[in-house]
Amino acid sequence: MRALGPGSVSSFLKIILDVVFAALWIALGAMALALLAALLFSFNPDLFPDVLTSNAALVATRGPLYAGMLLVFALSIGGVLVIVHSLRQIFTTLTAGDPFHPRNVNRLRLIGLMLAALELGRYAVWGMSPFLPWVKRVEPNLNLTAWFSVLVVFVLAEVFREGARLRREAELTI
Repeated sequence: MRALGPGSVSSFLKIILDVVFAALWIALGAMALALLAALLFSFNPDLFPDVLTSNAALVATRGPLYAGMLLVFALSIGGVLVIVHSLRQIFTTLTAGDPFHPRNVNRLRLIGLMLAALELGRYAVWGMSPFLPWVKRVEPNLNLTAWFSVLVVFVLAEVFREGARLRREAELTI
């Protein structure tokens, strides 16, 4: 089985990325609706009189905190969405048989930046966890695999940059 071109492994992976991309958009929309509901309920609990219980006052006071937590989840989904979108674009060029497309360099760099941002976001959530009483205390850990992945993606971006440069030079050769 071929790695590049139509009917190849790359075209199959592109289809999988398309499905994941759609699922991430649905998840992001659901997260936005949940965020809106949390904010509405926290600022005006009378909007939902049928669901008021003895814990309604507690939920209403913690609504902004829940909204903040949902916002963090939505931002992480957004980061993964950017990564999957860039991968879809890369795999589109692979399916077309053009792996060293010049734009793939910037796409890989964006993926590396988003991976780093997601890891830094994880550290920020860990740093905020002592101030959130309902969050289970988690011991900090440095995820070397994540940082190694970031470095690998940046190295691959440079490899693709060199490949694009060599392709341009070959096109100019008679």
